[in-house]
Amino acid sequence: MNQKELKELIEFLIEKDIAEFELERGDVKVKIKRGGQTTVVHAHGEMPYPVFANGVAADPRQAQPTPPPVAGPPAPAEPAAQENLHIVKSPIVGTLYEAPSPGAPPFVKVGDTVEIGQVLCIVEAMKLLNEIESDIAGEIVKKLGTNGQPIEYGQELFAIRPKK
Repeated sequence: MNQKELKELIEFLIEKDIAEFELERGDVKVKIKRGGQTTVVHAHGEMPYPVFANGVAADPRQAQPTPPPVAGPPAPAEPAAQENLHIVKSPIVGTLYEAPSPGAPPFVKVGDTVEIGQVLCIVEAMKLLNEIESDIAGEIVKKLGTNGQPIEYGQELFAIRPKK
């Protein structure tokens, strides 16, 4: 879907006063939520970027990243400490990817047993794909990051129950 088609779609949604819209066409997925003066457009595998109420899309290379929607208060980290879980944190700022390519199965899922050095995910930073490896052997208890979302340095990615 090109920017012209996206602009026409947004103008139509504004005209019909539609607040939320989702479209899947082949391997392209677009989700649009309107609220106030800015509409956030999420395209599969891309960073969200603002589209203004007049339907003009900001250039994604010049736009400031839009923070991901807040689903609620973050889960407290204390239960992980109580269960004696090991937390794998991001060593860099970037975009989290759970699989080696779109449509491929994720590197790991909850319940999987991992070994030291096993790839858990990829963090893309400045077009470089950095494999994040497990630094402990054990079982994946929880995924703390979301595929395709921006992550910060030190952000918790996985909770692993160490092997005994």
